[in-house]
Amino acid sequence: MSDSNVQPSRQKAILKWVLGFSMITVGILHFVYPDQFAKIVPPPLPAPVALVYISGLFEILGGIGLLIPALSVLAAWGLIALFIAVFPANINQAFNSIPIDGIPHHPWLYWVRLPFQAVLIAWAYWYTNQEREPQNL
Repeated sequence: MSDSNVQPSRQKAILKWVLGFSMITVGILHFVYPDQFAKIVPPPLPAPVALVYISGLFEILGGIGLLIPALSVLAAWGLIALFIAVFPANINQAFNSIPIDGIPHHPWLYWVRLPFQAVLIAWAYWYTNQEREPQNL
């Protein structure tokens, strides 16, 4: 097998671990600082802190699942659904310039974050297809 075939696969695996651990970390932060995340939950939604805990739990589960080969495809689809589900909170934060402690408060950053959600969706989508190992002949 040539290096050109190995390198993209290795990069994809490394980025899977980056996404997985990032999701686990952000999910844990939802449990450590729930009131901070609850600030951006859109007002019409009930029980903001409960929604923060639920999203945090699914971030942790999605991150762990992404790192387990038998679960990675399902976890990737779950993360895509999660990224879509939390998007209204990101919109609420941008429109209302809601600060979260520990994150620089620059309203333009909230607006830049909105298209980044599409990047996260594409990143997770990259793992929705289980690649087969090459057959040795």
